[in-house]
Amino acid sequence: MDFGLVLQTDPPASAVVELMKRAERAGFDYGWTFDSCVLWQEPFVIYSQILAQTERLIVGPMVTNPGTRDWSVTASLFATLNDMFGNRTVCGIGRGDSAMRVIGNKPNTLARLGESIRVIRDLAEGRPATIGDQEVRIPWVRDGELPVWMAAYGPKALALTGQVADGFILQLADPFLTEWMVKAVRDAAEQAGRDPDSITMCVAAPAYVTDDLAHGRDQCRWFGGMVGNHVADLVARYGSDSSIVPQALTDYIKGRQGYDYSHHGRAGNPDTEFVPDEIVDRFCLVGPPEKHIERLEHLKSLGVHQFAVYNMHDAREATIDTYGEKIIPALRG
Repeated sequence: MDFGLVLQTDPPASAVVELMKRAERAGFDYGWTFDSCVLWQEPFVIYSQILAQTERLIVGPMVTNPGTRDWSVTASLFATLNDMFGNRTVCGIGRGDSAMRVIGNKPNTLARLGESIRVIRDLAEGRPATIGDQEVRIPWVRDGELPVWMAAYGPKALALTGQVADGFILQLADPFLTEWMVKAVRDAAEQAGRDPDSITMCVAAPAYVTDDLAHGRDQCRWFGGMVGNHVADLVARYGSDSSIVPQALTDYIKGRQGYDYSHHGRAGNPDTEFVPDEIVDRFCLVGPPEKHIERLEHLKSLGVHQFAVYNMHDAREATIDTYGEKIIPALRG
């Protein structure tokens, strides 16, 4: 199993770079960041510094979207980094939550998202792509590689992931939901004539290593609110029909009352008080090291190839170090 570290690009950027360097030393393979240009600093500028100061870390957004940058710009950003540092980038992409809503726009449609995945990947890898009615090609790309991983929850998004993406990003660590969603992606890939084994499965969730469960839960409760934004979209689209979206995913948002993106992704978010301890325990990894190892072994048995640690809490350095000392070796041993 590979391991990733997920950060927000809060200033100073130097602190983000230092945490990514620490993660590489601890054995992490991927360095991910949020991508929401109003809420945080521009990640692609920071990726350049991370790549320059690490040797093997692969970097990318978790996740970007097709609406806040022109697709040719996104492709050129990745291609430039790859040309400078070798093919050490990955494009995590989704419909767009905070990045779109903070500027007053709705998330992108799945049709637009699917088209953007093909265009961004083709351009970043040096192939021609059609944008609108215009065929475009980046002429200076040589031997470029850009895997594009799609974030998804709902049935149509999961199907699209299996049809077009190189990887699947699931932003929660509940084994029941992971099994259901990984199967949906693999089934869609097979129906599209693709090899399901070619799709990388990545689970991303907060991890907090502690014996103080109450404190750990409070530090990770924000995540249930973030996931709740996507679940609310699913309920608005599909209702609460458990044959379409699992009831285990939709029940907990009944107490949700709006969301303020100024607290997005932050411990102590007041808009996430509705999230019960049960959901924190299901969606996140909170507890002593052996509990993390047990959950990760279960996820690995379900076909998960990477666990990406959301590291937005008051024990960032300690989490990186403990994963490096106790948890990553156990999953690779």
